[in-house]
This record gives sequence, structure tokens and C-alpha cells, in this order.
Amino acid sequence: MGPLDGCELRDTQALLSTIPTMELQKRDYLVERPLLNQEQLEHLGHWGPTPRTHQWRTWFQCSHSRAHGYLLKYLPVLGWLPHYRVREWLLGDLLSGLSVAIMQLPQGLAYALLAGLPPVFGLYSSFYPVFVYFLFGTSRHISVGTFAIMSVMVGSVTESITQDEDFQQNTNSTVSARVQLASTLSVLVGLFQVALGLVHFGFVVNYLSEPLVRSYTTAASVQVFVSQLKYVFGLQLSSRSGPLSLIYTFLEVCWNLPKSVVGTVVTAVVAGVALVMVKILNDKLHRHLPLPIPGELLTLIAATGISYGVNLRNRFEVDTVGTIPTGLIAPMIPNPQLFGKLVGHAFAIAVVGFAIAISLGKIFALRHGYRVDSNQELVALGLSNFVGGFFQCFPVSCSMSRSLVQETTGGNTQVAGAVSSLFILLIILKLGELFRELPKAVLAAIIIVNLKGMLKQFTDICTLWKANRVDLLIWVVTFVATILLNLDLGLAVAIGFSLLLVVVRTQMPRYSVLGQVPDTDIYRDVAEYSEAKEIPGVKVFRSSATLYFANAELYSDTLKQRCGVDVDRLLAQKKKRLRKQERKLKQQQKHKQAASSNGTSVSISVDTSLGDIKGSGVEDSRVKVSPANELEDVVVSRQEDAKAPDVSTLKALGLPRPDFHSLILDLGALSFVDTVCIKSLKNIFRDFREIEVEVYIAACHSPVVTQLEAGCFFDASITKKHLFVSVHDAVTFALQHSRSGPNSPVLATKL
Repeated sequence: MGPLDGCELRDTQALLSTIPTMELQKRDYLVERPLLNQEQLEHLGHWGPTPRTHQWRTWFQCSHSRAHGYLLKYLPVLGWLPHYRVREWLLGDLLSGLSVAIMQLPQGLAYALLAGLPPVFGLYSSFYPVFVYFLFGTSRHISVGTFAIMSVMVGSVTESITQDEDFQQNTNSTVSARVQLASTLSVLVGLFQVALGLVHFGFVVNYLSEPLVRSYTTAASVQVFVSQLKYVFGLQLSSRSGPLSLIYTFLEVCWNLPKSVVGTVVTAVVAGVALVMVKILNDKLHRHLPLPIPGELLTLIAATGISYGVNLRNRFEVDTVGTIPTGLIAPMIPNPQLFGKLVGHAFAIAVVGFAIAISLGKIFALRHGYRVDSNQELVALGLSNFVGGFFQCFPVSCSMSRSLVQETTGGNTQVAGAVSSLFILLIILKLGELFRELPKAVLAAIIIVNLKGMLKQFTDICTLWKANRVDLLIWVVTFVATILLNLDLGLAVAIGFSLLLVVVRTQMPRYSVLGQVPDTDIYRDVAEYSEAKEIPGVKVFRSSATLYFANAELYSDTLKQRCGVDVDRLLAQKKKRLRKQERKLKQQQKHKQAASSNGTSVSISVDTSLGDIKGSGVEDSRVKVSPANELEDVVVSRQEDAKAPDVSTLKALGLPRPDFHSLILDLGALSFVDTVCIKSLKNIFRDFREIEVEVYIAACHSPVVTQLEAGCFFDASITKKHLFVSVHDAVTFALQHSRSGPNSPVLATKL
């Protein structure tokens, strides 16, 4: 920018600063257009039905670009790896992968115990699925592998099917049965996730609201905490599963506390205190440390060395991990006979694992400015579990704590995950046997300390109490259901309650009577805006939710209540008086016939009625009947009858008329209509016309108008001339055509 440009800019700013503030506030928004109803709008805008697209026609088209696009979509590594910035990203990914692997080693060993399996299978689950996700995943920062919630869900399945007492004795048959159960479960979970991803079912995560997920993970952390108490106190507990199993397990722990092993308790407490101190130190010095202090790994090494040197297993009866075989194992085909027993558990684990992974993935994607494909994430996570199941892995998801470490230590791409998996492979091949003297109490302490982040989510109760009580209700119901009914049934109850609450909230929307903001075409709730005034003779009614079978009756009842007129009572009185007039007319006709047969001339007062035939009638008319009447008298009498007022009106029947002549339904909130909605709207038109109030509809969207047409809403009495583009159009027309017939033509009017 040159000097001249700078001077011009300062002059412009000085000029703007001299404009009075009030002048800026008085700028008018002027629009001049004809008053439009739906019929005129369709003609003016050349409305036509949306052309149908046959998507299936493109499914079978083949081309080089189409094949290349599908390859990059389902194998994302081919898209980003050729463009990898080695100088900028490689060092950060190496440090990040090493940091995650250091965390993944103790967590893999510990979470295998949660799953009811020997610790080495936690190492397998930290290698195969992680490398598969490197090839197929779209998130650059989440750390796939063992996770506490997934592990405890697997453990609830394995312990409920096999006997826990045999497993505590390390019976080979029971261990192999549990491994086969867990691997078969992993294959099923993978199949579910891949299938859901291929049919684009990634939107299912939208039904898992944030309060639901946070409450569910909090309840799961409580489940994990209770499940580790037996390792902290060195207790032998019976296996429990199903509803109330958590309560019974906790009571059993309390009952058996006198039998605790002192050496195990001391080991767990010392390890827990050491881990907490290291975490506090990391929080204090995180700005000055290039990498966080690996507290879990240091505790793991120190505990293993002390256990080996002091001989904790024999001298103090401290239970240790035992033999950890080195090397990889051959793949094994899962047992199809177990599919029937595991299919329900597999679907619940698949949904929970995906919900956690995609939630974290979207958080990091928004933070770093890239996109995560939810459907491809389902496929990637499903392939990780499916392939891992053949190598005796249990179902995995992503860890919150490891994902945060992967991000904060400089991880840029999925290469960090590949580096961590290769480091775990090195441990499996060479270093695994060094941890055979590791006390299980140390692994339990690692798990419990890592639950701190999820247990802090109890503060959501105070936050939601102030922010949204409905979300708080979802949180509480999810937590209680998960604690009492276990993880699988708790999730089903939570989702069902959340969806039911959505239905209930649409059944109880906010209904408003609208008034016009002075000198504008804006209409707002008169209860909220004190300056919004109702238009004399016109009622404008609006609902905040769509109108369908669940709330149609409530909509009609509230409409009649807010209008200030007891419509049903007025209609009942009108029908009663019309029936009374009909009976009176019949009696008068009988007298007339009797007088005609006697040849006498009588004077009869006739009150005609339009109870069944609408159109003409006579009020207080006198007709002379005699045997010698002429044809001309009959013609004159009929002409006088045609000019007589309608005695079926409220005024003629002696009933009070409503203080408004037009009712306008603002249906801008409608997103769809069903048959019940259409019938309800027709009934509203019928009832209010019976009490001499004309009904109009405003602000209907085109898809809703199309559905109204398909549902035969429009007929001779209700046409598109009763639908208006906006509330103001409807109000303007109603004021110009008050007390007119329903089929009056709509005239174009300037606003």
C-alpha cells in the first residue's frame, strides 16, 4: 500500500466516524413485490417437481478415473503417503510413535487382564490392528489399540461364558477357550463395522449424543475401576455377568477385604502413588519437556526389577504376569459355532468402539483443519478388528490418553501409529519375556490411574444442571442404566431413552400466538415481544415443531385454546339449535299440510334451516297458503326466500361470533407431513369455517406442499390460494377479504 492509499484510507475512516450513529440505525429495508399465494408463486417461479435421479445407473459405470477414485477412497494411504513431507513431518512422527508405544506397552498388558486374557494378547492387539489402521484410516492423530472400555466389555463376555475359577488357576483349556471367544468376537465386530461402513451407516453416530457418550464412558470407567479391585487386594472372586453384576462384585470385594494380601496392596499403592506423582510432574513441566516423562514405562521396569530381586511372588504372595511367550503366532480361523452366542455382544461393542473413535477423530480433525470420513473410519476400524481376530486379538478402538500424547508430542500423520506398532513388534519378538515377574497389581494401578480423565466427567452433572436439564436427564439415565444393567444392555437403554426423549420433545413443542412488530413484516410471539401486537380480526398461530401423528391432536387442542374461543362447545351449540329449528320446521310443515287439506287459510311463520343444505333460507318470513293461490304468488315467494338472510349463521342462531375473522397457521417449522397431519389440518379448516372463521396457511416449504398434494389435501374448498408465501402475505390478504367466502379470488397487492 502506497502513501496515497494510506491517506485515502485515513480520510475514509474519518468520514465514516463523522456519520451519526442514529443515522446508521435508521437504514430501512424496503421490498416491493406482489402479494403471493402458493398458486401464484408456482406460476411466477415456474415450479415443477424435482427430476428423479437414478443413482443406481452410475453404480455399474466403469472408467479409469472412477476406479482410481474408489482406490483412493478405500485405501487412503495411497492418497497421502506419496505427498508425505519427510523433512517437516518425519521427526515429529518418530518421536510421537515412540511416545505412544511406551504408553501402549503397559496399557496393552494391563487391558488384556480387563478382557480376561493373558497379558501377551494385549501386545498382539497393540500391533496388528494399529498397522491395519495405518493403511485404511483417515484420522491423523487418534491412537488405535487397546482401550479400557472395550476391554471390559470383552471381559464381561469372556467371563460370563467361561468359568473364572478355572482361569485364575491358569487352566490351559479355559485360557484357550477365552482366547478363541475374544478372537471370534473381534472378527464379528470387524464384520459389523465393515458392513455398516460399506452401506454408509456412519451417520449412526449422530444418535449417540455427547452427554450420552460421556455418561457411558464415565459408567464404563466405574466398571473398570471395580473390576480391578480384585487385583489391587489380591482377592479370588467369583465370576458374575448380567444385570446388577457390578453391584454384586463390589459387595463381594467389600465382604472379602479381610482376606486381602498385604504385599499386593502395598505394591498397588506404591505403584499408584508413583504414577500420580509422575503425572503431576508432567503437568507442571510440560512446557519445558520435549517429551513427557514415561511414567508407566518407568514404573513397569522398576516394578519388574524389584519383583525379580525381592522375589515378591514367593515371599509375599504377590500375583505376577507369568510366562510371556516371544514371537508371533500363526493365524487361526474363528469358530463359527460361537457366532450365535456373540452376535448381540459384537454389535454393541462395534457401535461403542466406532462412537469413541469417530468422536475423537472429529475433535482432532477440527483442531488441525482436515476431514475425517465417518464411513471410511468404520471400514478402517472394522478391518483392524477383522484382521486382528485371525491373529488372536480382542476388539480394539482408540485410546483418549494415547491420542492426546500422539498429538502433543508432534504427531502429524498415521506414520506415528505405524512407528508405535513396529516398536510393539520388537517387544513381542525379543523383550516380552523380560516382564514375566511384573506384578498384576502394578498393571491394575496403571489402569486405575489412567481412569482419572474419565472419572472427572462427573463434573458434567453440575455443568448440565446449569446448561440443559434434558441433557442432564440423558446423562443420569445412561449412567444408572449402564451401572445396573451392564455395558451392553445399558447402551441399548441409553439409546432407546434418548430417541424416546426426542419424540416426547416433539410432542410438547412451544406454541405461540404471533403479533406484528410495528412497521415491519416480522411476526413474533406476543408473550416474548412486548411491542409485537396482534392484528385486529386475525389470529396467527405457530408451532416450534413439525406436525405429525404424535402431536397432531395436541396441536389442534392448543390452537383452539389459544384462540380464546371454545370451538367445540360453540359447534355443539350451533348443531343443537339447528336441530331444534329443523324439528320446528317439520311441525310447521305438518300444520301447513293439515290446513291445506281442511281448505282454510292460515298464516304460518316459517323458519328455514340449512343444517344439511347450505345456500339459502328464510328468517321471519310469512307465507300465505290458500286453496286458490296463483302460480305468480309462488314465484314471488321463492324470490323473496332467495333474498332472505341465512338463518344458519351464528348471529341468526343467537350465538356469539369470534372476535377474529381469519386464522393463519404458520407452518414454516414443518419438515414433513403424514396422513394424520393432513386430516388434522382438514378438520381445522372445517371446524373454524363452521364458526365463520376463514383459515389460511403460510410459509409452507415446497416438499411439504408436494406431500400435501399427494395426500389429497387440496379440493374444491381448500385450494393453493389458501397457501401464502409468508405470514405477512396471508395477513394482508385476510384484512382485505374479511368475512368473505372461502373461494374468493386472491388479488395481487403491493406490500
